[in-house]
Amino acid sequence: MDQPGETTHFGFRDVPVDDKQTLVNDVFHSVAKRYDLMNDLMSGGLHRIWKDVLINALNPPRNDAPFALLDVAGGTGDIAFRAAKNAGAGFHATVCDINGDMLAVGRERAVARHLEDRVSFVEGNAEALAFPDKRFDAYTIAFGIRNVPRIDLALREAFRVLRPGSRFLCLEFSTVDVPGLDRIYDLFSFKVIPPLGRAVTGDAESYRYLVESIRQFPKPTAFAEMIRAAGFSRVSHQSLSGGIVALHSGWRL
Repeated sequence: MDQPGETTHFGFRDVPVDDKQTLVNDVFHSVAKRYDLMNDLMSGGLHRIWKDVLINALNPPRNDAPFALLDVAGGTGDIAFRAAKNAGAGFHATVCDINGDMLAVGRERAVARHLEDRVSFVEGNAEALAFPDKRFDAYTIAFGIRNVPRIDLALREAFRVLRPGSRFLCLEFSTVDVPGLDRIYDLFSFKVIPPLGRAVTGDAESYRYLVESIRQFPKPTAFAEMIRAAGFSRVSHQSLSGGIVALHSGWRL
């Protein structure tokens, strides 16, 4: 339960923890229609490679064996579609996102890709998932967990809904660990991305928040400890592109 006066980060601002979700929702309402385009522009297309690394780690079965994926904060369906493309006939993904605008984009794309029978979309909160215990064979979340007000609750919910022997995979921006690249990355993040967001979506402030939120996210070792504290075993993390992104993994055993 929240403590009186408890605060959390919204970018570089401290805000009451119960206010963060509303502020985050406003960000994604604003950028939903151009979200994936902006991902391409901001990362120079690298986000596609990072997501392929996640899907390779997920390694969904290519046969008819049933496999249920829960993709959280994946409203536009990008991860779910990639997984479905690499999986067999027994695969089904449930995309859970708290933002209805992002889900609407995802549903449109599922129909366009003829994947509406293999990917479903559910509005829901990562901190209190409306699914039964031990329901899924894998849980993925890509570039979404830093926007959750109470990350510890989301991790515990991930553990709860996974079957024993199932895997948690989290792709998230991380801490650049290459000397020189860190300065270039900061310059690009703060001087280029917000004006780019204004030009493409008409909204610089939302992208300023997204840049700031990366700097507030725990370092890989600290986040790994949070995953362990939620109950996961064999926790590991892999740095990608000089530490710009990290892929975290944990198993429910």
